Amino acid sequence: MKNKMSVEFSSVSVNESFARVTVGSFIAQLDPTMDELTEIKTVVSEAVTNAIIHGYNNEPNHLISIDCSLRDGEVELTIRDKGIGIGDVEEARQPLYTSKPELERSGMGFTIIENFMDSVEVTSKTGEGTTVRMTKQLSKSKTVCN
Repeated sequence: MKNKMSVEFSSVSVNESFARVTVGSFIAQLDPTMDELTEIKTVVSEAVTNAIIHGYNNEPNHLISIDCSLRDGEVELTIRDKGIGIGDVEEARQPLYTSKPELERSGMGFTIIENFMDSVEVTSKTGEGTTVRMTKQLSKSKTVCN
C-alpha cells in the first residue's frame, strides 16, 4: 500500500513552518528516527524557502505545492513552484551559489538537500517554475504503508 498527501499554500515565509510541520506529521507514521525527521523537515524548509525567495521574489500571491508519498519505508517528496525558474540548474546546485547575494543568502540550500536525501532531481524552466523531487529510505519504519 502507498499512502500519499498533497498540500498547496501561499508563497509567504510564515508558511515555511507550516510545510515543515505538515510533512513531519505525515511521515511520523513511519516512525522515523529523530535525525531522519529533522533532516526531512530541514529539506522541506530549504526547498520552500528557495521557492519563496528565488522562485517568487518574495511575492506573496503565488502558490507552492508539496506532494509526499510513503511506500516500503521510503519518503518521496515533490516541492513545486510556478515562479521564474532557474536558468542554470547545475550552477544553482553548486555550494555557496546564490542568485540573491544582496540578501546575504548562504547558497547552501541545494547542498543541504542533497546531503540529507538519498536522491534529488531538480527540473526547472525559465518563466515556468521549478520542481524538486527527493527520496529518502528510512532506516526503520512501521508496516503501515508497506
